[in-house]
Amino acid sequence: MTERRTRGPGVRHEARRQEIADAVLAVVAEHGLPAVSLTEVAARAGVSAGRVQHYFPTKHELVEAAFERGNELSGARIRSLVGEDLEGAAPRTVLTVVLTELIAGDAETRARLRVRQAFTALALTDEAIARRMRADYEHFHGQVAELLRRDREAGLLPGRVEPGGAGVDLVALAEGLAYYVLIGVTPPETARDRIVSAIAALYSERPGHE
Repeated sequence: MTERRTRGPGVRHEARRQEIADAVLAVVAEHGLPAVSLTEVAARAGVSAGRVQHYFPTKHELVEAAFERGNELSGARIRSLVGEDLEGAAPRTVLTVVLTELIAGDAETRARLRVRQAFTALALTDEAIARRMRADYEHFHGQVAELLRRDREAGLLPGRVEPGGAGVDLVALAEGLAYYVLIGVTPPETARDRIVSAIAALYSERPGHE
């Protein structure tokens, strides 16, 4: 029994990592990213600082774990809004939900997005993180482009729209507005409206020569 509890990463190991990542998100939600420390996270998770350091030796790794946990929670939220069958849902619906979910509308999403912005900022000075972010964005852009491609093939999106470029533009708009919302430049409702309007404009582009 003892062997099962301590053997390999296992279910218990992953559960503890998840609890600590959730604690980081909770600290960020209440006190902001500068408050993240081994002692603060340990207190929130109900474990010792040594236990936190065992799983995440550096603050950098704590932030990365929270970034990944935030992505996981965002994915779950998207599925709850769209339905578990993302493949079977209308591409435009999925596109709208995915992009508007980048806008912080409550404490929970604000914490996740603060961590996301902080982790992204680390890529400016850390090439390993930059490589990871480039791969993540390549995947994200590809997913958005595929949604647009499906609707173009179905005749719902003008044929002149290039899914790859349009996808990058939409993601860039949403992420720029997400940052503006976090620092108080733009209200969340306004940001969401602009994203929805940009999607609508893409779908109703004036017919051109094909």
